[in-house]
Amino acid sequence: GVATKFPADLNTSMPGRADQLTKLSGTVLICTAMGNLMPSLGSMDDSDMLSNVVALGILVVTVAANIGIQLGTGVIYSFLPEHAVVMLLMVVLLVILVSSALAVTTTKQLLEKQYDSKYLQASADEQGGESDNKIYPLTKLKKDVKKYWLMAHTGSPQYVLGRSATCTASGAFCLLAAGVLAEAMLRALVNGSHVRFCTGTSDYQWSTTVVLVAQAVAVLVGTIAPAYRWFNAVGNKGRSFSCRDEFKVEKYWVQTLNEWKEAPLPFQISRRWRRKTAHYLKDSVMAVLMRLQKGVVLSSKLVRFASILLVSWLHKGASILPVSWLHKGGRFRKLESSTSSSHDENVKLRDYVLYLEGE
Repeated sequence: GVATKFPADLNTSMPGRADQLTKLSGTVLICTAMGNLMPSLGSMDDSDMLSNVVALGILVVTVAANIGIQLGTGVIYSFLPEHAVVMLLMVVLLVILVSSALAVTTTKQLLEKQYDSKYLQASADEQGGESDNKIYPLTKLKKDVKKYWLMAHTGSPQYVLGRSATCTASGAFCLLAAGVLAEAMLRALVNGSHVRFCTGTSDYQWSTTVVLVAQAVAVLVGTIAPAYRWFNAVGNKGRSFSCRDEFKVEKYWVQTLNEWKEAPLPFQISRRWRRKTAHYLKDSVMAVLMRLQKGVVLSSKLVRFASILLVSWLHKGASILPVSWLHKGGRFRKLESSTSSSHDENVKLRDYVLYLEGE
């Protein structure tokens, strides 16, 4: 509530440096919250997901409209480029969130089918190894636990959504929004004499500074998870990169919209020409939405492609810079490329990792 109070406040005069920064930090905090919310869509059912997405959409549209009014009327007179960029990022994150929500139901169904298939495979392997006296019971138990843990973890909707193209792009945008806030705060601190602010104090007085510090800390901490998902997904994808797969929209992204398009109308229409008109309008709207969905997914993959190029460039420079984390890959990709004595076992465990098409 506090995060949206200051950016959406149209009535209270907030002329000072901390006042203007507080409005910006509140908007950035909304971007950070959306980036952290995205993987949680996988744990929601359809009704909860719909209500949360609609409520968040109303909030974002309201805040964006209020910020636009304040930019036009001069209430927000400082850090105008930063406000414009963050407002754009906030709207983009909302679009990505809606796009991800449309694929959640289909993703869950695909993961359930794949999990059942892997479960039968694991059960068959257990039965086949019962007569093997060379395998100690404890060793066999450890192998079985690893199999089922891999299937459960990599098949979790939250984990799968977190490594998707849209969630990867949201992590990059959250990191960019946090960078914009950091740039604005540094500019106000270092070049404070060159940035003009109005005199006077707002009705919030000293509480504005407290809110600014709290929101800045919240943005800093909240950006860690989206940024880590972005870097982890880019690192994993960079090891098996394919331009053909990178710019291909998989079917599960648009399957829900396709089902809505093929579904009959939820109401009865008496006359034939009215039915034909209603079906034509529905098909036209669904076709436009499917194109928009494909555009969002392709744009997210383009962001990931640019991120892969950036990380590859940083990885090449890691031999000069003492940045050890640039050499680290993802947990499960690293499992596949292990060169230890348990390489054969890890290769077998790789068969129990759940992947979606295009991963």
